[in-house]
Amino acid sequence: MLDINKIRTNEDYYHKRMMDRGIEKEVIEDIIDLDKNRRTKLKEVERLRSEKNADNKRIQQLQKEEIHADKVIYDTKEKNKEIKKLQEQLTKIEKKLYELLITLPNIADDSVPLGDDEQENKEIRVRGERKNFEFEPLPHYELGENLGILDFVRGSKVSGNRFVYYKGIGARLERAVYNFMLDLHTRNHGYTEVIPPYLVKESAMFGTGQFPKFKEDVFSIENENLVLIPTAEVPLTNYYANEIIEYEKLPIYFTALSPSFRSEAGSAGRDTRGLIRMHQFHKVEMVKFTDKESSFEELEKMTHDAEEVLQVLGLSYRTIVLCTGDMGFSATKTYDIEVWFPSQNTYREISSCSNCLDFQARRAKIRYRDQKGKSEYAHTLNGSGLAVGRTVAAILENYQQADGSILIPTALIPYMDGIEVIR
Repeated sequence: MLDINKIRTNEDYYHKRMMDRGIEKEVIEDIIDLDKNRRTKLKEVERLRSEKNADNKRIQQLQKEEIHADKVIYDTKEKNKEIKKLQEQLTKIEKKLYELLITLPNIADDSVPLGDDEQENKEIRVRGERKNFEFEPLPHYELGENLGILDFVRGSKVSGNRFVYYKGIGARLERAVYNFMLDLHTRNHGYTEVIPPYLVKESAMFGTGQFPKFKEDVFSIENENLVLIPTAEVPLTNYYANEIIEYEKLPIYFTALSPSFRSEAGSAGRDTRGLIRMHQFHKVEMVKFTDKESSFEELEKMTHDAEEVLQVLGLSYRTIVLCTGDMGFSATKTYDIEVWFPSQNTYREISSCSNCLDFQARRAKIRYRDQKGKSEYAHTLNGSGLAVGRTVAAILENYQQADGSILIPTALIPYMDGIEVIR
């Protein structure tokens, strides 16, 4: 959530920055007008209260002197009526102002390229060699079905489209992948592993910016104030909701494996086969809490932490910075990491790493005390480290052999009890 004080004192700046994010100029103008009206009425309430207090003292003095105070008492009652009327108006204005403020996305950092959609994202780096095949590489879902380790047909029978059964060595591979990721992040990158709740209150979804704008993207529990998490970012970030973190504890690094549940609203016809776009999938998430000076440095570190997973697995990838039109609601800057899929002859997203500045912290009321003891809003970051199903899919495609078997990446063999090939 953006700071109304900063909007008020930098009106032209926020006009431009919100238009960069696709917000019409009139929205900011309405916010400015509502804020001016609110402050005008607040001053009027303060004036009337001050006069009322003076009247009360005058009444006491007149009564002490046994002088009639009827006129002053009448004026005081009228002022009370006016104050009540103004407070009712203020409640309506503040409600409308709040409803507009929570719809505003975060401002984009100056280093973020301007653009309307993914076509204007900027490639930062490419790492790893793409595998060359002397045969036509198969898509991961065909490989998995041929080997009997992925069963989309029965997943659909039991749960509907975009669900799958992992079987035998396929289930073992998925488990090996996320255990490897967790070990890398906790042993090499300094993250604390967390097993979070998979159901959260709507207030937690509001805190990270999914609610109220993106309610259609999640699965809610009927008649309960609970939502199935779309990502572990939600419970991890809200860990410190309504708390003040001591400065000495910063930065704080959390990582978690969790299922992610997404309705995939608006994705009809896209990636209908395979593991790319599922209603339920595993993801290893990274979340950081930092002071306001360190968050961009920590974003670079987090992105490299995610990239290292692919480097160790020997998978080719590229890293891009998202443009203003493709960036998430809460982010000020986002790097997407895309892994190579030979069957599609393209890169596909496998991680997003974002700095949200104090945007989420304002919504979730997460603060820290700086070195002088002053309370400040924390900066929060989140990133996939990585999406597990997409990593499995990338392994199947990039390590496939002409006979349909799959080589296991060297780093995963210890997690597979020495199994080197899936046949």
